[in-house]
Amino acid sequence: MPGRSSRSTRDRAHAALLVALAIIVGAVAWSGVVLALPVAMVFPALWALSPSRTVASLVSAGYFLAASRGLPQGVANFYAADLWPGLLLWLAASAAFVAVHAAAWAKGSGWGRQEEGREGRVHPERGRALRYFAATMVMTLPPFGITGWAQPITAAGVLFPDWGWFGLLAAAAGLAMMTSRYWPAAAVALMSFWFSSAANWTALSLAQGWKGVDLELGQSLGRDTSFERHRVLIATAIRNAGDGIRFIVLPESALGFWTPTVERLWKEALRGHDITVIAGAAVLEPAGYDNVLVAISAERSQILYRERMPVPVSMWQPWKDWTGEGGGASAHLFANPVFEDDGIRVAPLICYEQLLVWPALQSMLGSPDILVATGNGWWTTGTSIVAIQRASAIAWAKLFGLPLVLAFNT
Repeated sequence: MPGRSSRSTRDRAHAALLVALAIIVGAVAWSGVVLALPVAMVFPALWALSPSRTVASLVSAGYFLAASRGLPQGVANFYAADLWPGLLLWLAASAAFVAVHAAAWAKGSGWGRQEEGREGRVHPERGRALRYFAATMVMTLPPFGITGWAQPITAAGVLFPDWGWFGLLAAAAGLAMMTSRYWPAAAVALMSFWFSSAANWTALSLAQGWKGVDLELGQSLGRDTSFERHRVLIATAIRNAGDGIRFIVLPESALGFWTPTVERLWKEALRGHDITVIAGAAVLEPAGYDNVLVAISAERSQILYRERMPVPVSMWQPWKDWTGEGGGASAHLFANPVFEDDGIRVAPLICYEQLLVWPALQSMLGSPDILVATGNGWWTTGTSIVAIQRASAIAWAKLFGLPLVLAFNT
């Protein structure tokens, strides 16, 4: 009995340590510092070390909740309410991540397990890697990928800058090795790449002729549709032109609703200026609206991109379509991953898409020339959400060696 009690105490202590480490890993990796992203690569090891499905669930929950810790405050800011709605959404969003990783964990995943035979059985080392890879794929692609935040694979851009798809494969192999008994060697190898990258880290290359403009207009951006506000935005765009700049990028929602009146106002104001403004707007549709990027110059205007994945609940509300009520933002999922303007292929990521994996990778399949990331993060005050969005966009641009244009409103 004393021996059993002592072993039970050790097991509880072991489980508590794993959960505590998972919380630290989630908080540090997703702090908004791009060079901290590789810390997330520790999560697969903690998951594989879990002695039971319950502990694996707790480890997954600790990591995800810590990584997405800004959500409750952000939701409270957005709805001008208390923290309770945000807390409920935070817990609900973590449920998919926990459920998938708990389901992928299997009894006997402990690293001390031996192979039980050779009659076609999968070796436990390979089994763990395959199960983790399966969980990652499920959380990367829709429908689970819709809330697939905090994916460790995002760190590929920090570990293997300019490696492109080979870097993504190298990061995937590193994550698989972190689930094996050889995780210390894998950790040392990943750390060596991390330190080398950090030592040689350089600023992102600038897109020639492009400039992103950050704004600090708070929640009034997109809601104040007055003539005076448009005049301010037009003046801001023109002021940032010059020195070979031909494209000015403004944040998500900058123009409010895209209407013929707004179109005429901007085209007339840009007459005599050899620039194209790319800005966020909303286009009304019969069943709701599209969150878009539009291009405007003195000669033309057009919708370049319709957002693939708006923010669930606050923007994307599919239940309204099911009930016939309508009114939410449309999700175009796998549509228009790359647009072309003046011969330049652009990979666009609007706001929430920067927290996910599949929109970025789908855009990279289109061989873009630059990456453009915009957002309207007024509601993230007091959180690190915008910093995480920026870090993620930088990581993807670094991985594929692309110039990056950022434009955020706070």
